[in-house]
Amino acid sequence: MNPRSLTASFHDLCAAALAWTVGYALRFNFEIPTNFADAMWSNLLWIIPLQAVIFHGFGLYRGIWRFASIPDLRRIALAAGTVALAIPALLLMLQRLGDVPRSVLVLHPILLVLFMGGSRFLYRAWKDGQLISPRQFDAEPVLVLGAGSAGSALLRDMATSERWRAIGVLDDDPVKLRLQLQGVPVLGRVDDVARVAAAHQVATVIVAMPTASPSARRRAVELIVGAGLKALTVPALADVLSGRVTAAEVRQVELEDLLGREPVLLDDAGLNEQLAGKVILVTGAGGSIGSELCRQIIRFAPHRLVFVEQSEFALYSIEQEFALQPVSCVMGDVKDAARMAAVFAAHRPDVVFHAAAYKHVPLMERDNAWEAVKNNVQGTLNVARAALASGTGEFVLVSTDKAVNPTNVMGASKRLAEMACQALQAQTAATRFVMVRFGNVLGSSGSVIPRFREQIAKGGPVTVTHPDIIRYFMLIPEAAQLVLQAGLMAAREAEGGRVFVLDMGEPVKIVDLARDMIRLSGFADEEIKIEFTGLRPGEKLYEELLADGESTLPTPHPKLRIARPSAAPDQEWLADLEHWLAATWRDEAEAKRGLVCRVPEYRPATH
Repeated sequence: MNPRSLTASFHDLCAAALAWTVGYALRFNFEIPTNFADAMWSNLLWIIPLQAVIFHGFGLYRGIWRFASIPDLRRIALAAGTVALAIPALLLMLQRLGDVPRSVLVLHPILLVLFMGGSRFLYRAWKDGQLISPRQFDAEPVLVLGAGSAGSALLRDMATSERWRAIGVLDDDPVKLRLQLQGVPVLGRVDDVARVAAAHQVATVIVAMPTASPSARRRAVELIVGAGLKALTVPALADVLSGRVTAAEVRQVELEDLLGREPVLLDDAGLNEQLAGKVILVTGAGGSIGSELCRQIIRFAPHRLVFVEQSEFALYSIEQEFALQPVSCVMGDVKDAARMAAVFAAHRPDVVFHAAAYKHVPLMERDNAWEAVKNNVQGTLNVARAALASGTGEFVLVSTDKAVNPTNVMGASKRLAEMACQALQAQTAATRFVMVRFGNVLGSSGSVIPRFREQIAKGGPVTVTHPDIIRYFMLIPEAAQLVLQAGLMAAREAEGGRVFVLDMGEPVKIVDLARDMIRLSGFADEEIKIEFTGLRPGEKLYEELLADGESTLPTPHPKLRIARPSAAPDQEWLADLEHWLAATWRDEAEAKRGLVCRVPEYRPATH
């Protein structure tokens, strides 16, 4: 036995002796006659060794007192029950049963459970901070929003924290009002946060509602911030349950928490069948969407995952992330047709996800218009033709909502890339082409969120182009998962060339995002101003997900719909497009004129 087990064993034997003597004391009202006192002490000489054997037999010293729980109490009760039978049996054999009062034989096992179990649970309560601890008086008082599983886990972890001390819990469930959670009272509803915080002089509120709807979390944070309180939140419940983090690892509320959407339900069995054991190639693998696609794909155990990236640093970063995985890292520009042909001939991918693109609207609108066309259209054609030549089964083009009724070069070039893939689809049935449109993703390179965060850190102002500008937003993992799901649907269909539209939810005003970020950073609206700078080149007030003349069809997945254009381009159109793209360089005006001719719905912005 190790030292701790020896100490626990010594404690239990002392508890057994104490239970035996206290039993006698209770029987005789603490005035034990001399003859019974002598018998009490003499019987202890063999009762203690007997109980030691029984305690070890029931494994009482395999548990850890720090985590004493119901199974430990059950073992103690079983051991005490055995003791209650063994002692009278042995007394009977020794013909000494008359020396021990019958009530002592009943009291002894009860006191044994009380002393042995009680000491264990008192020790755990002390270690967990459930008993009065001077250090907790120095901890910051907080309120917890949410009396569910996450709130319970948070309070349990917080009991040992020197940083936080829970004053109360708020929850909208009327059944829980005036009850206690982990010994902390439920003081009211979420709407009462300002009143309760003022009454208890609390400055920080922790939102423990990871499974609540985004609107419920947003309302809770607005109430907290509106009351001038600091808002924190807990990790996702799945991360807590998996052991990756503890519930007490609270953090600042981020914009993603307020704009979070319902989790995507993937057809894991179908994706496993499509991706497992296959060669998968991802262009733009170092970008926001491309890298997340790679993270999602690797879960399905592909034979090899091929990264194609023109940025050396981005390729190096993702190579380091996937160092122990079956990957190949390829430096290459999708505009280089010969390089793409060589890469595809060497790896012969089964599935291709084409995420490489120039996507920054103002940068591509002026001076770089032809580069946007060459990269987004010619690059797509190069990768698509290489896929056709190598016998690729599925080709998934990552597109954008800006391709719908585009007003800028970036959107028009992505729409032209969609049309080019549809024209290629008419040439073959061996490769199925599918295009997936979605809007802005939070956290992607070039998004407004990092810029707002930097402006707030400098004290403002936060710049927004127009007070009425709105955008669709989704999280990067969700976008990547739905792209995979769309690729799976294309693989199951005989007909390719379809455009899938992701359910982007409700559009969000950019100025509302700015206000949320200012408040979440701990500032009032008056402290950091919002300035409107005017629409940038090529920018429009709102994005659409479907072009004029298109209709949508439902799919088996609730977050995916199919947009079916009225007519696909023919081979003559494709030949004309490739002839136009063959030019070495065209100026901005020529590039836009060419886009107008080939994308009927393109209307260049005049501002």
